Amino acid sequence: MVMGLPPGKGAGQVTEDPSRATWLQQARSYLRQADPVLAPLIDDRPDFDPRAWMAQLPPMDLYGALLFQVAGQQLSVAATRRTLARIEALFGGHLPSPAELLAVDPGLLREAGLSWRKIGTLRDLAGRLSDGRLDPDVLSSLPDDELMAELTAIPGIGPWTVQGALIIALGREDVVLPGDLALRKAVRAAYQLDHLPAEQEVLAIAEKWRPYRSLATSYLFSAAFERTADVPPSARP
Repeated sequence: MVMGLPPGKGAGQVTEDPSRATWLQQARSYLRQADPVLAPLIDDRPDFDPRAWMAQLPPMDLYGALLFQVAGQQLSVAATRRTLARIEALFGGHLPSPAELLAVDPGLLREAGLSWRKIGTLRDLAGRLSDGRLDPDVLSSLPDDELMAELTAIPGIGPWTVQGALIIALGREDVVLPGDLALRKAVRAAYQLDHLPAEQEVLAIAEKWRPYRSLATSYLFSAAFERTADVPPSARP
């Protein structure tokens, strides 16, 4: 599951570090005005850095972020990080490139903690990136919806997996993960709902957060995880 986040409308909507403080101030001000429910969550966390959690992860390109997301399907963040550490150890301390993953014995990936289904997904993706059917530079330049369409054509990669990669690898700022169980629970708590919201309800609530849905999502995750000792498993591929 992805937590601690911050596209506009697709490619190019990425904030550069030199302007980050200004961007955060603008985004927080916008969200306070747009959604009164978020206002106290923002005001109670004046030093909140939505990307701080990423410092705990190894550097990731798009393939690495997709590997991280696939590995984390149906797992807690803690369990995912343990699996990721074993994969890094298998490849000399770094996440594999597509070519490196294809070259290794799949049985070793199974021993590292990946299921056979996840191994198949990652090998399929690696094959497409290695033989030119997919170009990582082209993928990274696509608007969110086009990138989603390209990657979800691969069995085992669903919207949740791509949405996480959009945030982690590409820094897209207007991403929401409506199928994430933890986010749905966070929305239920923050908005005092008497039911667990469906994906469409989460999307409807999140409309008012545009173009800062990634940041709004990160605040909701933060509030939710302050109330629990462990991160719940994610709900979607």
